[in-house]
Amino acid sequence: MTHIPQIKIPATYVRGGTSKGVFFKLADLPERCQVAGEARDKLLLRVIGSPDPYGAQIDGMGGATSSTSKTVILAPSSRADHDVDYMFGQVSIDKAFVDWSGNCGNLTAAVGSFAISNGMVAPDRIPKDGICTVRIWQVQIQKTIIAHVPISNGAVQETGDFELDGVTFPAAEVQIEFLDPADEGDGDGGGSMFPTGNLVDDLVVPGIGTLKATMINAGIPTVFINAAEIGCTGTELREAINTSPEWLAKFETIRAHGALRMGLINDVSEAAKRQHTPKVAFVAPPADYLSSSGKPIKASEIDLNVRALSMGKLHHAMMGTCAVAIGTAAAIPGTLVNLAAGGGARTAVRFGHPSGSLRVGAEATLENGQWVVKKAIMSRSARVLMEGFVRVPGDCF
Repeated sequence: MTHIPQIKIPATYVRGGTSKGVFFKLADLPERCQVAGEARDKLLLRVIGSPDPYGAQIDGMGGATSSTSKTVILAPSSRADHDVDYMFGQVSIDKAFVDWSGNCGNLTAAVGSFAISNGMVAPDRIPKDGICTVRIWQVQIQKTIIAHVPISNGAVQETGDFELDGVTFPAAEVQIEFLDPADEGDGDGGGSMFPTGNLVDDLVVPGIGTLKATMINAGIPTVFINAAEIGCTGTELREAINTSPEWLAKFETIRAHGALRMGLINDVSEAAKRQHTPKVAFVAPPADYLSSSGKPIKASEIDLNVRALSMGKLHHAMMGTCAVAIGTAAAIPGTLVNLAAGGGARTAVRFGHPSGSLRVGAEATLENGQWVVKKAIMSRSARVLMEGFVRVPGDCF
């Protein structure tokens, strides 16, 4: 009886921010997987262990959550003023598709470190000790991201005392700058930070009602709604939403109609094939709560509460790209995020999320009647967990 042997592919398993993913160098992929298409998607699905009707990804590298079902492909940049080209694939857990429609802000924190360690940054730009500035080109959203990576004795420093809520152990701080974070998008709404032209819209959602919504393209397309309007407090933890099919269906309906209103899809039926974007998040004024680890979060220590869903489930902390959207929207007076934080002008915001709190900064200016944000800044950390090879059946792609 014949059998198909496994093949091995160089790969690195990395934590970035509050996510984990399998990182590849483009040149290490099998030749037909070095170009976008069905073969690449099939390979990544098999690496992660999807589609899995059990929802566990036991036969792959995925961790059965949106935060751990991720892949990254990196290559020396084709752009003269950048170091590395970064592609992110969000792998569905129970369906056979990889969503390439957006970025992962959390794993972005590990891109600079990987680029340095894998020879994608010129040696003369890496100090013996200090900070190495890595210029990242995010291919999907066509944006520049700057990573400030700590270096010790000529190598990436991963350990340190920076604590990030949602991550158990401290590590070295990596500051990330998202330049011109307004996402151009790929639908009719692309090219504008507020694709509807409004800071707040009345979003009609059949079966739910008319909701106030701020729909923004920044970091990642995001639909913000008020927690109180849908019967939430804004202090919910994962279990309160993720164990309720009714809540999950309600949020998916809101997300689908938000995507349609933003011009990201042409019919609500298309939302099912575009799970990664847009995100849907609900906001509320600051309030005391206990985080998922039992850590008390005091209203006096935060500006607002935000909860966001990723790939159909409430996120255990906050997606990095959604944090960019939060910081950007908070900097613009009149958005729902800004109003939940108390309104007025601000250049930074600290928000509560299920695992704790996070600070993100952004500065907004009004130019020719349009709001413009030049950069959003936040801190993350990253650490290599394992490196070597992943193995997959040779006929999987």
